[in-house]
Amino acid sequence: MHFAELVSLFGELEDTSKRLEIRQKLSTFLVKVEADELPAVIYLLQGQLRPEYEGIELGVADSLARKAVALATGLPESTIQQHGSHSGDLGDTAEALWGEGRKPPSRPLRVREVYDRLTGVAEAKGEGSQEVKVGLLRDLLTSAEAKEAKYLVRLVLGRLRLGVKEMTLVDALAAAYAPEDQFKEARGAIEAAFNVTSDLGEVASSLAAHGLPALVGVRAQVGKPVRAMLAEREATLKSALDRMGGTAALEYKYDGLRLQAHVPGPSGGPVRLFSRRLENVSSQFPEILEAIPLSLGPGPAIVEGECVPVDPVTGELRPFQEISRRRGRKYDLTRFQEEVPVRLILFDVLLAPEGPTLDRSYPERRGRLEAMVKVTDRVDLAVREVVDDLGTAEAFFHRALSDGCEGVMAKSLAPGSTYRAGARGFWWIKYKREYTHELADTVDTVVVGAFRGRGRRAGRYGALLVAVYDAQAETFPTLCKVGTGFDDKTLEDLTRRLSSREQKEPPKDVVSTLVPDVWLEPSLVLELRGAELTLSPVHRAGDGLLRAGYGFALRFPRFTGRIREDKSPEEATEVKELLRLYQTQVRHAEAEAPEGPPGPHRPPRKEPGASPGGTESP
Repeated sequence: MHFAELVSLFGELEDTSKRLEIRQKLSTFLVKVEADELPAVIYLLQGQLRPEYEGIELGVADSLARKAVALATGLPESTIQQHGSHSGDLGDTAEALWGEGRKPPSRPLRVREVYDRLTGVAEAKGEGSQEVKVGLLRDLLTSAEAKEAKYLVRLVLGRLRLGVKEMTLVDALAAAYAPEDQFKEARGAIEAAFNVTSDLGEVASSLAAHGLPALVGVRAQVGKPVRAMLAEREATLKSALDRMGGTAALEYKYDGLRLQAHVPGPSGGPVRLFSRRLENVSSQFPEILEAIPLSLGPGPAIVEGECVPVDPVTGELRPFQEISRRRGRKYDLTRFQEEVPVRLILFDVLLAPEGPTLDRSYPERRGRLEAMVKVTDRVDLAVREVVDDLGTAEAFFHRALSDGCEGVMAKSLAPGSTYRAGARGFWWIKYKREYTHELADTVDTVVVGAFRGRGRRAGRYGALLVAVYDAQAETFPTLCKVGTGFDDKTLEDLTRRLSSREQKEPPKDVVSTLVPDVWLEPSLVLELRGAELTLSPVHRAGDGLLRAGYGFALRFPRFTGRIREDKSPEEATEVKELLRLYQTQVRHAEAEAPEGPPGPHRPPRKEPGASPGGTESP
């Protein structure tokens, strides 16, 4: 396939933000792609070269891309920089400077050629690698037409921004390879295979080559992280138990970093650790890599747990913020192993030496895990108790708090309690100590904009515009503006970290009526706490769910100090979770409200049969 055909699709996708239209354009295009080229196309549409968990990045800085454009055009680098400053987009600059008088390429670029060369750019390492990257990119640009040059530059800079998300591609693949009346079934099979493999390119290739039957029963494999099963929330332990028919397994909810450990079989290979975001974080926890084989023995195995910081003297659990000091660290690891020792506390098994366990019930998986694990000072099992009455559940909950945990997880014991990769549901329910006061939980939000600081905060961001995730629309609608809870150093660090994500125009997937000083590409998740959720005509989270023209807003928001490195933007709090939190909050307020006329902080009681939100104040 010619690269120009893919570039034409890029242009069409850039011109629309309508999800159904994007899906239709993608499905029409994908069905024309040969099976062996389909993975490359799938990755490039997402601005990637490989699945996210492999961590392969192009690694081209603005200065290197600018130099390559200068070499390809024969123009001084100062000219490229001047044009780039004016347009704000080096891709647009490249397209404009290609010009009509430029000699056309001798032959058209092909998708496979572009993909292979970009892979060469990403793989260039060590001494002289910068020159290699520039040379490869220059050669690629020299062979490109103007529009191709535009998108090549955006690709290498990580700024493709077409609004093509994984679930949009899942929809498009289902529409492309299944009859219309089988779309729902096909979509479910594709998403299930993706959730187990975390490799949409591989799934697409199998689908194109062998059809839907090839995706049935896709198994977990060592080295390919399984997308995490997620829990729902309940405001009380009683409601959690009621959801599960009065009986459930309660586990300690540890305040750590969720990890998936992949243990190779007898043939050997390294143990690998993957975060909830599918990042390979093995190098950050060398002591866990050493401990896992001693605890689990030869694999193959995939186990899941929480990596928690422990006090080096007492062995007691420490706050999450301490383990965050280990995240992304490349130097001084030995010192930090001593200062911030960690323990891996396992709670599930997804693959055992005897075979996959994803389709086994929770009690079966837990029993298999207990049989596999030899407890050591580095690897342990989550504390667990089966309860069938509220008194026992509450006693277990308070024991968890006294042992340094943030709450409990209630897990269903029913025969259908399989591991639902990538899904959120009431088979697992989390109940945290925060539920006993203020808003029923913290909220994980995505930074989408910033406001310039003034006074003492001059020269840094002074406040941030944050959003939640709307999974149905695949957008980030705003929830609030937050400036409380940040110390000067944190704001300085955030400004430095996010400045490369600044945009002049709002990102395509951000929904906001508020206009910040700078827009930011959604990338960073911050944990917030607030007094309550209110209905707001300004913010767009859950727009129209309870009242036309009103979304949810977080009142008196403040940063808790916790940056959720373990979560991708799409794993932030979802709109449907906000709705449940709001409804729980309203029920509690109505139950506690004294008799008398409603006030600004006491919503009026609803009459039976009243429409949802019909009496709420904004």
